[in-house]
Amino acid sequence: LAVEGCCHGELDAIYNHIAQLETRNGYKVDALLICGDFQAVRNWQDLQCMAVPNKYKQLHDFHKYYTGEKQAPILTLVIGGNHEASNYMWELYHGGWLAPNIYFLGHAGCVLVNGVRIAGASGIFKGHDFQLGHHERVPYDSSSMRSIYHIREYNVRRLSLLSSPRIFLSHDWPASIERYGDLDGLLRRKSFFKADVESGKLGSPPLMGLLMNLKPEWWFAAHLHVRFAATVLHDPEPVPAPAKNPDEIEIDDDDETPGDVPAKSFEQKQPQNPDEISLDDEEETVEAPPQPPPRVRKTQFLALDKCLPKRDFLEVIDIETTDSSMPQTEAASPRLSFDPEWLAITRAFHPWLSTTRSQPPFPEEAEARSLVDAELKWIEENIPKDDKGEIPVSDYQNFVATAPGPGSEGNKKFQQPPWYTNPQTEAFCRMLNIPNKINPPPTVKNPAQASDAA
Repeated sequence: LAVEGCCHGELDAIYNHIAQLETRNGYKVDALLICGDFQAVRNWQDLQCMAVPNKYKQLHDFHKYYTGEKQAPILTLVIGGNHEASNYMWELYHGGWLAPNIYFLGHAGCVLVNGVRIAGASGIFKGHDFQLGHHERVPYDSSSMRSIYHIREYNVRRLSLLSSPRIFLSHDWPASIERYGDLDGLLRRKSFFKADVESGKLGSPPLMGLLMNLKPEWWFAAHLHVRFAATVLHDPEPVPAPAKNPDEIEIDDDDETPGDVPAKSFEQKQPQNPDEISLDDEEETVEAPPQPPPRVRKTQFLALDKCLPKRDFLEVIDIETTDSSMPQTEAASPRLSFDPEWLAITRAFHPWLSTTRSQPPFPEEAEARSLVDAELKWIEENIPKDDKGEIPVSDYQNFVATAPGPGSEGNKKFQQPPWYTNPQTEAFCRMLNIPNKINPPPTVKNPAQASDAA
C-alpha cells in the first residue's frame, strides 16, 4: 500500500512517484491511500466551494481523471480534509467513486480491500460544530463553506461501533499523539507547534478516543505538513489458558479414597515415622514453567507531508493478509468490497442522521450495539454476497459523472454550482433500503421530509 499525506490536487506527481518507486524497488503497489485535502475539483464552479484563498484556487489534475482524459493506474482510496470541493464530497456522503478507480470513503466509512478492513474519517475537528447536524447546503456562505468539513459527533459515534479495522485514515492528528513519538524532534522542525502542544490543542480529541477504542494496527494522517511517526501501546491482552485435551484421564477423578474423602486429606491424618527419611529433603522443588508475557496490541501512527519535491509525502508499506485469492499478476486489480458491519451501522444510525442544525440525542452505547446487531442480521439476509463471501462495491456503485468538466461554465465560471443528485448515493440508499437524505431528487423539496427521524 502506498500512503500519501495531503494531495492538494497533485495526482499526476503522486502516480508518477509511485511508478518510479515500483521500477526502482521491483514491487507492485496494490492500492494508494490518500489522507485528505484531495481536492476533487471537476470544474471552475467546484473551486468556488473550496475554502482556500483565491491565489490557491487552481484546477490541478483531478478533472482529467474525472472526465476520462486520464485513468488512475491503481485503486485509490480517499478521505476528505479541510481544503476540498465540499459540494462534490457531500454528493457522496456515504462514499462512492469520485472518478474511475478513485473511491471516496465518505464523511466516515469502512471498506475491505482484499479482505483488509480500512476505515476513515474525513474533515477536521472544531468543537463548536461537533455536536451539530449537517445543515450546510449549496450555495455556501463563508461560514458553511468551512463548517461542512468539520467532523460531527454523529460520525465519530458510528465509527466507535466498529470492531477493530486494521487501518484507519484521518486528516487531523489524534490529540496528544505527538507524545507517543519524538516530540523534541517534531518541535525542532515545527517550533510553532509548541503552544498548541503545551495547551493540549494539537489534534482532535474525538480521534484519539477512536484510536484508543478501535486499536487499529496502522493509523495514517496528514494535515500538519510534516512526517511524524509514533507508537501507541494498548492494554496487554490476557494470554489464553492452554486448550484442554478432551482425551486426557483426570487423575483426581480416579484417586478418591473410600467414603469420598480426598486422598490428600486422608494422608494428612497418618502418623509420620520419625525414622523415615523425608524425600522432601532430597528432592528439588519442581517449579511450573513461566507464563509467556501478555501480548501487547499497538497502533503504528504515521503522518505524512504534502506532495512537494524533497518532502516526505509518500511511503509504501506491506500489510500481511491471509487472503488466498489476492491478485497474483500485475494485471489483476485488488477487490474493493463493502464492510458488512459498517453497512449495519449505517442502517442502525440512519434515523439520527440530521440535515438541520439540530442533532437528535443519540442512543446509549448498549442500545446502539444492540441495534447494529439486529441490522447485521438484516444485511446477512437481504444483501447477497459473491463466491468469496463479500459484497463487491461494483455490484451497487459505479462511477457516474454528475457535473461537467472544465470549459462548459460560460459566464457562470465564478458562481457556485447547482445541486446534483448523485446516482451512486441513490444506489447506496436503495441497497440499504434507507431514504436518501443527502441529495434526494428535486421532486423532494425538503431533504428533511425524506427523513425518518429528523
